Amino acid sequence: MPVILHTPPSSSLTSVEIDRWRHVPVTVAVDLGPDTQQIDPAIRPLCPAGQQPRLFGQAVTVRITTPDFGAVLHAIDIIKSGQILVIAAAGDRDTAVIGDILAGHLRRKGVAGLVVDGAVRDAGALASWTDFPVFCRWITPRGPVGANHGVINQPVEIGGCQISPGDLVIGDDDGLVALSPIFVRTRIRDADAKLSLENARIKDLEAGKLVAEVFGLSPLVGD
Repeated sequence: MPVILHTPPSSSLTSVEIDRWRHVPVTVAVDLGPDTQQIDPAIRPLCPAGQQPRLFGQAVTVRITTPDFGAVLHAIDIIKSGQILVIAAAGDRDTAVIGDILAGHLRRKGVAGLVVDGAVRDAGALASWTDFPVFCRWITPRGPVGANHGVINQPVEIGGCQISPGDLVIGDDDGLVALSPIFVRTRIRDADAKLSLENARIKDLEAGKLVAEVFGLSPLVGD
């Protein structure tokens, strides 16, 4: 079966609705509740903590069966600036599905980053780009073979999380989260409230209040 390109649904999100999430850490998004789609923590940022550029953008999804990576090649031609390429490779550790040549081309196009449930290679080059975040499950030197199969712009499973084309993907040192358009639109006030609560707790602790008081704990009971 050749590479299949599906027409993605028209994004119902405005740029204003998306931009309101730029300041929200992954930890806060995940803490909002069970309907938050946290991606498997085993899919990690390529750079060490403190050096990882933030990942933020809407997903273009690709599903492949390694070692064939045909859908990745076609997706690179159609992805637009500001979007994120999300590659579902079933967690394969033996075949890198992208390296510095193709990732470098994505970077030149202004693509906002890369998420791979599988392996990448040329890790040194990819990790040196401070403007192009990469998250992956594995690093391996072996490259793909074949460019004839795969699917573009269909819902895919990435680290136990279903991601649809147009979902907002956020990544930082702590991991990854995928937010549906409905979540983006309806939960931003909750995210802002959580951030305000955290800032208030920091100020109270700096002012000398006890942790038990700040977090509203029940009094200790002696033995």
